[in-house]
Amino acid sequence: MSINSEKLLHSGLFIFTKFIGLRVLKSNTFQPISGLATRGYLASIAGQPGGQSTGVLAAHGEPNRCGLHTSSALCWERPTGPRKFLTHNQTVFPPTPFGEQPRPAFVCHMKKNIKYSPSKMWYVACLVRGLRIDDAINQLKFVHKKGSVAARETLEEAKELAVKEHNVEFASNLWVSESFVGKGMIIRGYRRHARRRFGKVEYKYCHYFVTLEEGDPPEHYYPFRRPRTPQELLEEWMEEQRRRTIIKSL
Repeated sequence: MSINSEKLLHSGLFIFTKFIGLRVLKSNTFQPISGLATRGYLASIAGQPGGQSTGVLAAHGEPNRCGLHTSSALCWERPTGPRKFLTHNQTVFPPTPFGEQPRPAFVCHMKKNIKYSPSKMWYVACLVRGLRIDDAINQLKFVHKKGSVAARETLEEAKELAVKEHNVEFASNLWVSESFVGKGMIIRGYRRHARRRFGKVEYKYCHYFVTLEEGDPPEHYYPFRRPRTPQELLEEWMEEQRRRTIIKSL
């Protein structure tokens, strides 16, 4: 190998090591090296059989090791999606005092990052509130919406989880006490139109949360929607009459 080719190879090696962030030669002065030594040096840098690569936790006192981080300690990713809702399953209540009704068991479950709009999923979530678990699953089987499949899978998983981990005796003795939707991530993109124009596109995701409670569901899930008794209607009318204002009266 001639001196010019060795200079060219040495300069390319220096640029390569600077580009990938590895250790470079201790001196910038040119030292003629042979082709075999160059291949051995490259192998020791790149972690090939010519030399072993080390990670972040390696000792710093070994100059022959590579400076490229190969450890998984730097591969941490921030968890996505809600993390606090499932902590309700870990709540420990004090013993129920003697003479009081036992506290009904409950289980919280969710399905995150559903490829569906949260505004559309809201209608599916409202449908199953206050229903028995079997009735809710049967109702969702007849809903021709994409979100009903995810909601039905979540209810079935929560039903199975209640028996296995939360000491629920009968899986059918559950009702949906909470069913709501959370907003997930939004991936924004562009769509081409005519005359060099672009339109914005949003790919929306949502999270579905559900809570099952042991026992019978209430007669009216929304108290303000229940039919009022004649006595309540009379009291409301009397109160309106007392609050009215009569013009030019004493």
